[in-house]
Amino acid sequence: MKKIQMVDLQSQYYKIKPDVDNAILSVMNSAMFINGPEVKSFQTELEHYLDSKHVIPCANGTDALQIALMALDLQEGDEVITADFTFAATVEVIELLKLKSVLVDVDYDTFTIDPDKIRAAITSKTRAIIPVHIFGQCANMEEIIKIAKDHNLHIIEDNAQAIGSEFTFSDGTVKKSGTMTKIGTTSFFPSKNLGCYGDGGAIFTDDDELAYKMRGIVNHGMYERYYHDEVGVNSRLDSVQAAVLRKKLPLLDTYNEARKKAADYYDEAFAGHSNILTPKRAQYSTHVFHQYTLRILNGQRNELQKFLTEKEIPAMIYYPVALRKQKAYFQESDDADFVNTDKLLEQVISLPMHTELDEEQLKYITEAVLEFMNK
Repeated sequence: MKKIQMVDLQSQYYKIKPDVDNAILSVMNSAMFINGPEVKSFQTELEHYLDSKHVIPCANGTDALQIALMALDLQEGDEVITADFTFAATVEVIELLKLKSVLVDVDYDTFTIDPDKIRAAITSKTRAIIPVHIFGQCANMEEIIKIAKDHNLHIIEDNAQAIGSEFTFSDGTVKKSGTMTKIGTTSFFPSKNLGCYGDGGAIFTDDDELAYKMRGIVNHGMYERYYHDEVGVNSRLDSVQAAVLRKKLPLLDTYNEARKKAADYYDEAFAGHSNILTPKRAQYSTHVFHQYTLRILNGQRNELQKFLTEKEIPAMIYYPVALRKQKAYFQESDDADFVNTDKLLEQVISLPMHTELDEEQLKYITEAVLEFMNK
């Protein structure tokens, strides 16, 4: 059996090696490493895939969030609501811009931000909401959009983990994750469903004025060279990464289907086990399984992780500490307001999930989990 990895990027690369190698060599031969034609072509192709009017490539997913916030002209001390259960980048950019992050609980079944908690957290200083489409499926955007309209709030969709997923609204309208509101962002970190071979990110919008502003911000605030109209940053997607992404974008739906197939295998293996909860697939969203995350109910999650390690099966805990209790972002809070987050911190464990999992590996993984859980 091939060695099991949390993410097998090497095997994925070997399947597309000739195309990727030729694309990278083409960039090297052109010597157009920054803002070259590969970047512009990728931008156009991703706009078509997402059915988004504007894609603004940038250097990474964290920058994408920061640039989106910068473009909204928020003022120091303005409040931005986001989930307590997610990666730190989401709150990191809020604090870097001297805004105030307001962390709220998530839905226990989907791990995504709880709309009712958003409503309860809104104050006169609230200006924006950042829902995170975590682990591969969308937050409850229909409800979140209603809340934002009622209170005149901006929404930035953090789509770093769910590119390619789709949300179905109650009227039957279907939209790709990251395109349901004025601004969406994503990351092309190598392990993402659409990943490059370094860092990369992008911002999506249908708003012409916002798109124009963000294109300036990513390039030192310049629209004309050496004329700085905005306070900007240096955050450009380089041509090599764009060339890689151009070869992988046409395969994204196939990659996501492979992940779903692996998730189906896991679901069937663990179905009905009294101490294992498999990931819930929300009715309103497809799931592209950036992670496959179990909840272990018998209090032995950490012991299961150790057991799997001994079996040479990697398993990760996303995330071990709530953002509100991190040293850098500590917030005084009532734990009673974060019941779901705190339960998840004790229960979640993510199994290997990537495009190259085969049935032999999946059988070995699931049998190991069940061996431990049935002791």
